[in-house]
Amino acid sequence: MKFNSQGKAERTYDAIVIGSGISGGFAAMELCRKGHKTLVLERGRMVKHGEYPTAMLDPWELPNQNMATAEEIAKHYFKQDRLSWWVREDHKHFINKDDEYPYDEIERFDWIRGHHVGGRSIMWGRHCYRWSDIDFEANLKEGIGVDWPIRYKDIEPWYDYVETFVGVSGQKEGLKQVPDGKFLPPFPLNCAEQHMREAVARAYPGRVVTPGRIANLTQYDPNVHEGTRGQCQSRNRCVRGCPYGGYFSSLSATLPVAEATGNLTIRPNSIVSEIVFGPKEGKASGVRIKDAETGEELEFFARLIFCNASTIGTTAILLNSRSESFPDGLGNSSGELGHNLMDHHYGMGASGTLPGFEDTYYQGRKPGGFYIPRFRNIDEASRRTDYVRGFGYQGGANRDINAPQGVLGAELKEHIFKPGPYRIGMTCFGEMLPYHENRMFLNFDKLDKWGMPTITFDAKLRDNEMKLREDGVLCAVEMLEAAGCEDITFYNDATAPGACIHEMGTARMGRDPKTSVLNKWNQIHEVPNVFVTDGACMTSAGTQNPSITYMALTARAVDYAHRQVKEGLL
Repeated sequence: MKFNSQGKAERTYDAIVIGSGISGGFAAMELCRKGHKTLVLERGRMVKHGEYPTAMLDPWELPNQNMATAEEIAKHYFKQDRLSWWVREDHKHFINKDDEYPYDEIERFDWIRGHHVGGRSIMWGRHCYRWSDIDFEANLKEGIGVDWPIRYKDIEPWYDYVETFVGVSGQKEGLKQVPDGKFLPPFPLNCAEQHMREAVARAYPGRVVTPGRIANLTQYDPNVHEGTRGQCQSRNRCVRGCPYGGYFSSLSATLPVAEATGNLTIRPNSIVSEIVFGPKEGKASGVRIKDAETGEELEFFARLIFCNASTIGTTAILLNSRSESFPDGLGNSSGELGHNLMDHHYGMGASGTLPGFEDTYYQGRKPGGFYIPRFRNIDEASRRTDYVRGFGYQGGANRDINAPQGVLGAELKEHIFKPGPYRIGMTCFGEMLPYHENRMFLNFDKLDKWGMPTITFDAKLRDNEMKLREDGVLCAVEMLEAAGCEDITFYNDATAPGACIHEMGTARMGRDPKTSVLNKWNQIHEVPNVFVTDGACMTSAGTQNPSITYMALTARAVDYAHRQVKEGLL
């Protein structure tokens, strides 16, 4: 689509959404459904649902046993391959190359990105867990960071709304730390996982092994799960993109629904440089971009602007949006923009071999295993004196390949068709506190090839995280022992922030404009027509995967913005 750079009317919309991933797609859908002509600006290339080049390939059709070559890693993925499991042949086309998108580190930060329409919603892990007031009240009770300006009752109806559309499979457990939601039937635990659930419940009544709550459709209702959706085929190839629309993504769900309204315009290859502030009006007037293909600079105008470029991307844009009114970045009078950078931390867990069950197997490759919600520091009985907050686990049980090392040819084939024993593995995900010292900032003296300032990271795990990790590993071993596992191994290799791909903070919500960037509606305190509803808005990190919370906050913020427009206040 071509734009007349001289005609303001042709570049004016009711709303602009920056970014097309999990939260950006939801913002676009909600705005379009409410009648707003909406422009989505995506810095990466166009990708449409179904354009997943490796989705139908079998393992033997992927080169190098699905491993990227050492030469390619050294040239293009030298930072992202620090996570040795991440860069693979089957989805590397959705991962940014480090040499093309450089960044600097004072402390190591593993920045996992994909610039394309749909963003990381194509490759996300799909786990969806509600927050509770244990999370929303923690900062206030512990005197850490600032208080969340909302509580569970404020977001509960929006969880209901979002989960219904997304389609979250799960099992109700009645736990206060992860409230039950609007669930589709779960992917059932296999026999080894069910055995572990029962054994752990007997040994540790406060610990619950439940089917993972994931955004994969175990039942498909076209009247509810709109877009180009379909029932999950249990192929477990989700990271490649799903041509069946069996899991939720911007490409299969929100963007097609938005497009069907006739109100959506998507402009890929649009690198947002800044949001333009009008001091006379006290509002933002529009967004400046650089076309990644032509280098042309353009400005688009709108009444509403939603920032959904990811925790780092959004804050980089805000920090670069400098003016006489905001010399340190748009809405940054508090000085908190770029600070309080969080992620979940992992690289800790355990695994063990479960004797018995040799006469059982399971059908298909279900896209999720089990989840063990947080059980530390949720009440007085579970209170720890050595650290605050807690951790949860994701894991699963599978039968090992029954093949000894060194076996080849026909003998190897024979062994492969004889499944080995069940092996149960579990990874611990820990909460990271919102330290003001953990930050990202822009180096205006070092520009990238598009003329944008380079991002620098300075964030690390600290004493509370390290103590939490020790307990997380110990508890994993305890539960495997309770299940009767043998040959138990454990690990505690601290990951750098960013590695969990749950980066949060940097433009936090709060009650006081002096200590926060956003109010309870995700609205910049000082710029009322700009909203931030991606991970940048988070005030603390919780232990739960955050994407379903981003979507709930987004739907809530769009509803508020729409009502403000209708009332003539925006």
